[in-house]
Formats: sequence, C-alpha cells, structure tokens
Amino acid sequence: MTPPLRLVFAGTPDFAVPSLRACFASGADVVAVYTQPDRPAGRGRKLAASPVKEAALVAGVPVEQPESLRDPAARERLRAHAPDLMIVVAYGLILPKSVLAIPRLGCWNVHASLLPRWRGAAPIQRAILAGDIETGVDLMQMEAGLDTGPVLLERRTPIAPDDTGGCLHDRLAALGAETLASGLARVLRGETLVAQPQVVEGVTYAHKLDKAEAKLDWNAPAAALARKVRAFNPWPVAEAVIHGERVRIWSAEAITSRVDAAPGSLVATHRDAIDVATGEGLLRIHELQREGGRRMPVRDWLNARRDAGARGG
Repeated sequence: MTPPLRLVFAGTPDFAVPSLRACFASGADVVAVYTQPDRPAGRGRKLAASPVKEAALVAGVPVEQPESLRDPAARERLRAHAPDLMIVVAYGLILPKSVLAIPRLGCWNVHASLLPRWRGAAPIQRAILAGDIETGVDLMQMEAGLDTGPVLLERRTPIAPDDTGGCLHDRLAALGAETLASGLARVLRGETLVAQPQVVEGVTYAHKLDKAEAKLDWNAPAAALARKVRAFNPWPVAEAVIHGERVRIWSAEAITSRVDAAPGSLVATHRDAIDVATGEGLLRIHELQREGGRRMPVRDWLNARRDAGARGG
C-alpha cells in the first residue's frame, strides 16, 4: 500500500485557513503546520495565536513557530518531518533555497493574483486600486524569487464594481482553497502537474499597504477615491476631513457630474448620503465613522451634525 502524501503547511492569517482545511480534507497526511510566532493583539496587547495556529490546534496537528527559517536548527526540524510537499499560503516569512529543497516535491504557493501581475504582499487591494476588472488565484511552484515561480493551476474571478478588499479577500481565499484541493487530488491520483513559466510581460508589484495611503486627497478624481474606499475596507479604512471633521469612510461611490465647487467641499446632502466635490466628479458617501465612534450610515451622521445643513440634491 502506498503511504499517504506527507504535507507540511505554512500560513498565518485568515486567508490561509480555507487552504489548510483543504489539506486536511484531501486525504494527505498533514504532519505539521508552520505559522508565525504569537504576536501582541487587541487593546491589552496580549499574545494571540494566528488564525492558522488556532485551526491546526483544533485539528490536533503539531504547530511549529520559528522566528526564521534561515536558522539551521529550524531547517533541521523541518527536515525531520520528512515532507513530500510543503504548502505555503500567506506565511509571511521568507523561505530560503535550502528550505525550498527539503520537500521531495518542492513547495507550492497559493497566491491571490493572476501572475505576473501583482506579485508581492497586497495583491487583492492593489487590484482594486488599479481598477482591474478581473483577478484570481495561482497555484505556483515556488522558487527563490518573489512570486516568480511557474504556475501549476489558475482560477479567475471578475472584480465587481462594489467589491471591497474584504469581500474579495474572502472570495479569493475560498477560490484558492478550491484550486489547491484540485491540485492535491490530481497528485494523489498519481498525476504530475505541469508548471507553466510566467510570461515576462506585465510584471507588477503589490507593495505592502501603508496606513498613510488611506488619507483621501480630494483633488484626485472621484473614481480613484471610490476605489480607495473599497480597497481599504476593512483595513486600513479610508479617511478624510468632511465639513471640518476627520472621519473614516467605509462606503462610497463615484458620481460623474460637473462640479463648480472646491475639492473637499460638502456640496449636497441626501437622506442616506452626502456628496463631496473632488478633482473630477463627486464622491457620494453612504457610511462613515467619527473619531472614537462606530461605523454608521450617513443619515446618523447628519442627525448628529445639524450644522451640515440640508443642501438638496
């Protein structure tokens, strides 16, 4: 009887959990789960386990949390697990060549973009910010470069005009797990997946998000600002000054309209929205958050800010 495929899984955030569960369900033997060390979280800054660690503990799988895989002791520990294949999904630590060479079948990565577009840390948000109309997930054979490896399987999905960073994240996490499950099923049937080299044209990099990017510049076009609001929901959340008050903006849409008002001016209020002038068109805001407060529909903000006045529209 052929021994089961021995898997080691490496991942950290929520995005990786569906893929970990796909490994559990595949029929392969998940012999260890690697995740980043517990980090301070919440107001009390107490050490908290990653979502992947929590899922592994529930499943009763041994958890490894090295600070780095460059440490020779950490590499020997990985080698002792004798993995046939290592699955990496949003792990957050660099895998040196010496680690990539340990599993018999190498290392697979689930990446949330259509490579070579949006290699790097924040492909989901960068795709929305750029106005892309399509994205997807690639199951990639890892090599030493940053998301440069050949692609084993690919699944595509459209980006809807109202997709936020959060809902697209969840959809791609599920799609990534389905793609990984398909790849594992084929290998377990004895197939050899053929890796296709990435094309050399169209390479872009999805740099890590910075909170400073969330500040809206009212001189920008409304369409670009609306994409920022969507991309940065639920983190870091777009923010701006409206009618003299700094707020976070959770939901907004671009309105194509000629505006004779300075960018940043509150030009109209509606029952459930407010219109702010931009460098090109209007940003119609539906949901926001006052400093120290909770998310609220705009009508609640208008009730609290009677000075905003009724401006029609």
